[in-house]
Amino acid sequence: MEDDDTKDTKTMDFDDILVELGELGRFQIIMYLLVCLPVLFGAANSLSYVFTAGVPDYRCFIPECENASNPIFEAPWIDWALLQDNSSQVIGFRADQCDRFAVNQTAWIADEEQCTKSIFDRNNIVKCTEWVFSGSDYTIVNEWNITCTENQWKISLVGSSHFAGIIVGSALFGILADRWGRKLVFIFCILLMTASGVLQVFAPEYITFVVLVFVNALGTAGVYPLAFILGVEMVGKSKREITGMVLNYFYAVGEALVALFAWISRDWKELQLIVSAPSIVFIGYYCIIPESVRWLMANSRNQRAKLVIMKVAKVNRVKLSEGLLKAFPDEQENQETDYNPKDRMLPIIRQMLRSRTLIIRFSIMYFIWAVNAFIYYGLSINATSLSGNKYINFALVSLVEIPGYSLAWICIQRLGRKLSLVLSLLLCGITCTLTIFISKVASNWAVIALFLLGKMVVTAAFGVVYVHTAEMLPTVIRSGGVGMASTTARVGALLAPFVPLLGVYFKALPMLMFGGLAIAAGLLALKLPETYGKKLPETVLEAIRL
Repeated sequence: MEDDDTKDTKTMDFDDILVELGELGRFQIIMYLLVCLPVLFGAANSLSYVFTAGVPDYRCFIPECENASNPIFEAPWIDWALLQDNSSQVIGFRADQCDRFAVNQTAWIADEEQCTKSIFDRNNIVKCTEWVFSGSDYTIVNEWNITCTENQWKISLVGSSHFAGIIVGSALFGILADRWGRKLVFIFCILLMTASGVLQVFAPEYITFVVLVFVNALGTAGVYPLAFILGVEMVGKSKREITGMVLNYFYAVGEALVALFAWISRDWKELQLIVSAPSIVFIGYYCIIPESVRWLMANSRNQRAKLVIMKVAKVNRVKLSEGLLKAFPDEQENQETDYNPKDRMLPIIRQMLRSRTLIIRFSIMYFIWAVNAFIYYGLSINATSLSGNKYINFALVSLVEIPGYSLAWICIQRLGRKLSLVLSLLLCGITCTLTIFISKVASNWAVIALFLLGKMVVTAAFGVVYVHTAEMLPTVIRSGGVGMASTTARVGALLAPFVPLLGVYFKALPMLMFGGLAIAAGLLALKLPETYGKKLPETVLEAIRL
């Protein structure tokens, strides 16, 4: 029988080391909370465009009834002059904001050029050429006069440009983090997010703004996934759930803060500066947070891993055993290793692609990611379309993620990952579908309640799927695998901003699409393995055996 003192880093993984260090000690808690702080700003940058590119209340300008230099938005004659759409619709654009009833010039002159009900010809509808804004909010719609249904694609394109940047960034920075380490790439993403977010304020026109939104999303794409990976990789297997869930609480609070800042500022430029500029302070993380020990060990950086472990032990007030300290090769042995990260990653990827089991498994998982993101962001960005106060609605839709993630946390420990994912997706599908029928017979609050329930359970599904995916991937490609899953998710998110346009043509279609896809994803999740309580796979063979 082999003595423990003869172990080396080839036979001992970080989970073994954490038995001595502590799965979630003082050092891990401090570093974890520091890693969570940038997620607040990452979340805020991810959804700030909901308000910066929001559509304020506006109406047609009626030259016969008002003065262009000082129009009054809530004029007493607007019910006579403008079309009114009273049909029920959960989310979607109004199709009547740029149409008005024509003025009968003869009647207008006969009424001594007064704006009375009789001057409007309700059988003759004309298009507006000028608009009056409510004045309560100032967004890019006011800035560049982006009005009417035919121009709403420009508003949707802002969201899609954001998610296109997320797609590129998730794939790019996930791979770079596996090759060059989590820490450096994490800090670079924060700085890219900060710089591009501030520069949006100085965009001279719409195209430049959209390009900067894309660049901002590149940086934002790396913040949450890398914070998640850093959090998961620094703790033991029994604490992985709490690190994933608490990180999501920070994300939800960051989203809700967008509504607060937007309500206070009411100006898109001020809002953008508030959510972007402060995160420049995180450049100091270069001197504070350590590299992931799991990454260092998986990539044969054993001496650096040893230094980090010794620092963790000191802060956690733990005395390491001689056997553990001797398990790391000395500096000379480590330097003799001719290491190339690509040499480790590509064979593992090829090995995974030869496994039919893993191909089917991750095809299902990536489809679930896409559906999850499509519904999650579809509900989030359209929260301001609900009846009532748009800031409160958006904050509620954001904060409901906290009970959603809490529900996920409880369920994945009691029901396991698989059943939790299945049930949350099916319940999401049911609630989204029910809003179609409830909106016709119930009050606005009933619709909002169902909307919030749908957001809560799809959030729970997101919380589960992050943990579930990370636990199915080998260590060497875990960050890249989660990054690719996040990339796939953004394909679904890329389409979410265009969902309201569907409501113009068929009012029930947006929520019907959310419901149907959620149910399909829930049924497919039945084919995935359970990973609860199992050691993180280090190799492809261990991943197959899950």
